[in-house]
Amino acid sequence: MAIHVKNNIRWVGQRDWEVRDFHGTEYKTLQGSSYNSYLIREAKNVLIDTVDKKFSRDFIVNLEQEIDLNTIDYIIINHAEEDHAGALSELMARIPNTPIYCTANAIDSINGHHHHPEWHFITVKTGDTLDIGNGKQLIFVETPMLHWPDSMMTYMTQDAVLFSNDAFGQHYCDEHLFNDEVDQTELYEQCIRYYANILTPFSRLVTPKINEILGFNLPVSMIATSHGIVWRDNPTQIVEKYLEWANDYQEDRITIFYDSMSSNTRMMADAIAQGIHDTDPAVAVKIYNISRHDKNEILTQIFRSKGVLVGSSTMNNVMMPKIAGMLEELTGLRFRNKRASAFGSFGWTGGAVDRIQTRLMDAGFDISLSLKAKWRPDGDALADCREHGRKIAREWALHPLTTPTIPVTINDKPTTGATETQSQSMICNVCQWVYDPALGEPLQNVAPGTAWSDVPDSFLCPGCALGKSVFDPM
Repeated sequence: MAIHVKNNIRWVGQRDWEVRDFHGTEYKTLQGSSYNSYLIREAKNVLIDTVDKKFSRDFIVNLEQEIDLNTIDYIIINHAEEDHAGALSELMARIPNTPIYCTANAIDSINGHHHHPEWHFITVKTGDTLDIGNGKQLIFVETPMLHWPDSMMTYMTQDAVLFSNDAFGQHYCDEHLFNDEVDQTELYEQCIRYYANILTPFSRLVTPKINEILGFNLPVSMIATSHGIVWRDNPTQIVEKYLEWANDYQEDRITIFYDSMSSNTRMMADAIAQGIHDTDPAVAVKIYNISRHDKNEILTQIFRSKGVLVGSSTMNNVMMPKIAGMLEELTGLRFRNKRASAFGSFGWTGGAVDRIQTRLMDAGFDISLSLKAKWRPDGDALADCREHGRKIAREWALHPLTTPTIPVTINDKPTTGATETQSQSMICNVCQWVYDPALGEPLQNVAPGTAWSDVPDSFLCPGCALGKSVFDPM
């Protein structure tokens, strides 16, 4: 089904509700995606891009309902990747002599995918124009490495529509086509996820290329992307976001991710996060287990963060494999203006933390001291983790910090903070299990009504098996 975009422009693309992986399995498309193709019917008929190869037949059937294929005068390929030009072979089998306008690099890519050097290619470069009649022209703008060498954008005069290729898009599928019709929170999340995971390595190219396009002083009434929605309501809002994201973007947040064999490194992560919060309650802290969470969400959070802490158990004197893979991705994404630190537990040897620290340095992060804990962290080790978190919070602070009063326990009684009473509940700062004096702990022969000060020193937390020293007043 075609959708009217503006004047004589119609969307003839394909929605893909089911797709969950892009670039192999490297990008999780949790909201599906769309492959946006546009048909322009002026004095000349122009098709801009096609759809993913798996929808080739559907694309041709739908396109034939809109136009006699033999009346298509020009095909514009802004990008030769299979999700843009995948249906080209099926289309050119019907109209083999139709000229294809693309960059010089795109010819190599198209032939590499489709193996038809006999097709009628016309090479364009920045500033070249194509007259499509009725006083309108298409203006081509090369955008190499945003995000392939062959990429370009196409601008349509009078209608003031920028066909922006991958830039300003998102892997987001919705029955509605325009940005003002969809959930704005979902849209923003998918936009920043798309930028963080795909365009971050090319941030140094984004700003000069946008400024080059703005330098043409062309009005923009719409930005028609290759994936996701079309920007028609205040379309330049996404351009402003790209300029912001490209400028070594960071928020006042810290991301912690780890992998752990026996939950020991998880315990360290929790304690470090508590220490950060103790010192800087305003900072947003997110913790992720790399084996349990969506990798692209973690990368998006790192993109948003001022710093990242990476933790791993030591296995065979090296880091856990999923941590190693994530560090390779961080190196490729080339994040800038971010801090980093390594941590982890070990048994007889502790090589993982040192390797992580080295890889973070190789990836361009500003490195802070690392932290190791031997075996399962006890109360003292977890106190060290919380102190490490406090140091990180102070070192990475983006605003002046007041010195908080940290509860310190002596003989299980707090010297600062809340004063314990007979009915004071206590919470384990590792696993969040709560001791309620009214209930006691029958499995350890602690009778109901027993105040925390009267609980035996041999008491162990039922949740994590640690002693009384890890408990704080609720």
